[in-house]
Amino acid sequence: MHSFFRVLVIISAVMATPAWAASSVAKTPPMGWNSWNYFGGKVTGADIRAAADAMVSSGMRSAGYKYVIIDDTWQGKRDAQGRLQPNARFPNMKALADYVHSRGLKLGIYSSPGPTTCAGYAGSYGHVVQDARSYAKWGIDYLKYDLCGFRGVVKARYPKDRKAQMLMMRDAYESMHKALEDTRRPIVYSLCQYGWDAVWDWGAKVGGNLWRTTGDIKPTWKSIYTIASMQVGLERFAGPGHWNDPDMLEVGNGSLTLAENRSHFSWWAMLAAPLIAGNDLTHMPREIRDILTNRAVIAVDQDPLGKQGTRAYASDQMEVWTRSLENGALVVAVFNVGSDRDVKPFHLDMHKLGLAGPQDGIDLWTGRHITLGDSTPIGLQSHDVLMVRIAHPQRVD
Repeated sequence: MHSFFRVLVIISAVMATPAWAASSVAKTPPMGWNSWNYFGGKVTGADIRAAADAMVSSGMRSAGYKYVIIDDTWQGKRDAQGRLQPNARFPNMKALADYVHSRGLKLGIYSSPGPTTCAGYAGSYGHVVQDARSYAKWGIDYLKYDLCGFRGVVKARYPKDRKAQMLMMRDAYESMHKALEDTRRPIVYSLCQYGWDAVWDWGAKVGGNLWRTTGDIKPTWKSIYTIASMQVGLERFAGPGHWNDPDMLEVGNGSLTLAENRSHFSWWAMLAAPLIAGNDLTHMPREIRDILTNRAVIAVDQDPLGKQGTRAYASDQMEVWTRSLENGALVVAVFNVGSDRDVKPFHLDMHKLGLAGPQDGIDLWTGRHITLGDSTPIGLQSHDVLMVRIAHPQRVD
């Protein structure tokens, strides 16, 4: 009898567990590549195949990158039964998925809960279940669901009731989650709604594996720094299966310096952020490839503990961030966020980091052993970073 009740309790607990909590995907932040930052609305199926090939040949797949994601403008018209068809630039989505899978990768796609997407293509409004089934049939592994075209629907229905608008938005995201879940195919679910209504409070509850926390990123230092700063305070909402998303990587885009590219990648790793590249993988300079495939930094991002890092303190133009890892390790990242080109020695305040005395670690960008301490001068160029992993930190009692 006792065994019967024990089994009953276990079954009840499993049934009561939210689907998102038991998600089999995104146990660590997703890694991959998205077409938008480089191709915008001109991406083709051939571009996606080339990107998949480049992810393999560049060593990105071996470094952990998995998802090749088609952003907006792949959509065509709906057929007589209402099923959405790809446009002429994507003649066969199932064949494309099969090709990406044959390269040891997974395929992602984009849609919106609205009648149209950001670029004015067909959204999933009124066809949520139908579209989810199409994605599963094609072999899709990742869905980016962008609020864009749904804003007009929400405001038209509740023009002056913001609370009702936000609830309607949440319901729309949950509806797609349920539709994806009903397909029984593991699909990473990315909520793209720009941080509206404090999505970190409810994103996981509606099935999101990651959620955008801000507006769109740009390939500028100002954008990267602003977005990184906006993640402070969101640490407790991140963890295995559900992540804060500060947007895609701009590493290798625009006129970012190598120092800025390094800092950008380091910050996203400290934030336990999805690492979704957005550059031209087929013509990637070696120095950009080396940043995107730095396994020591990637290991920080992908740490199984899933604890997002935070800003410990700031001093003049220096910011010091820390992140706790599995097995008690600690990563300390020092960012020179100022524009002064002169390199000025900076000394860490170990007490502010909760550390007792000098600490031995590894510089994750050079691979060299380094000792951090109050008397250790740190010289960084403008917008550069020092990122150190301390395997056995000695903490203040």
